[in-house]
Amino acid sequence: MVLKTKLTEALGIKHPIIQGGMHYVGYAELAAAVSNAGGLGIITALTVAQPPRGNEALRDEIRKCRQLTDKPFGVNITLLPVGVVPDYDGIIQVMIDEKVSVVETAGRNPEKVIKKCKDAGMFVIHKCVAVRHALTAQKMGADMISMDGFDCGGHPGEEDVGNWVLLAQASQELKIPFVASGGTATGVQLAAALAMGAEGVNMGTRFMATKEAPIKQAIKDTMVKAKVTDTTHIFRTLGNTERVYKNKTAHEVREIEAKNPGDFMAISHLVKGENYRVSFQETGDADSSVWSCGQSIGLIKDIPSCQELMDSMVLEAEGIIRNRLMSKL
Repeated sequence: MVLKTKLTEALGIKHPIIQGGMHYVGYAELAAAVSNAGGLGIITALTVAQPPRGNEALRDEIRKCRQLTDKPFGVNITLLPVGVVPDYDGIIQVMIDEKVSVVETAGRNPEKVIKKCKDAGMFVIHKCVAVRHALTAQKMGADMISMDGFDCGGHPGEEDVGNWVLLAQASQELKIPFVASGGTATGVQLAAALAMGAEGVNMGTRFMATKEAPIKQAIKDTMVKAKVTDTTHIFRTLGNTERVYKNKTAHEVREIEAKNPGDFMAISHLVKGENYRVSFQETGDADSSVWSCGQSIGLIKDIPSCQELMDSMVLEAEGIIRNRLMSKL
């Protein structure tokens, strides 16, 4: 069975499953594997477009992805408070030059980015954590919304609304299509998302625990052993809450933040991106940095290929829709 939705029809993909942008995970290898498996793979621009080559490194990554797949893929641009403001104009220009057709935007104040991407003919999927933000993105010209519930990894916002309510609200209020993002790892959830009005799902954490994910095996093994309660929040006092794996570094950050609320410099040595990169790319030490993951970490029981994961999810969703739901009529 093929699940036909507005997402699959708009992008010409087989399965209504997006691999969201993820720091130090969203490289060409994973994006291409997801796209080849029938979903939409995403390259994370801010991970790739870093010194010394900056935006040219993103250009190389996009070209590498094109060598690995002939299927649609996209690029993520996240707009969040950072010390050194990224060259967003340069990133977008590279995407235009390389004829990227899909962009996943996320974060604060996306109007300029959405406009530039839309003017260049890109399909814009804007990820946000509140329906009022989604309504604003709708006015700005976004083609689709990725509704990101409180159960997500990364930045869930400050309103603490889970997907059970958030998706129902989106279904009531949005005029453009949306996908469910945050906390998803199974076909049962895919079926539930479709039942609640979503056109598919956006997953990050689940794709980290796949064979093609370009992170150390020890991190993946840690994820398989984790429980749904093995995440926590940092940056609460900074108004930039982030859900991360519950380890000793996250615990230390929380303790320091409680004593020094709002003082980023007090925790900066523990949360810098280089620590994150070293854990994922070099050491595989799950305790030595703070790294994003959603509550869906506790639903992960294996490390399949992207193809195996997506095929099994769609098959499970089909079973729910065809058998369990139909039997209730």
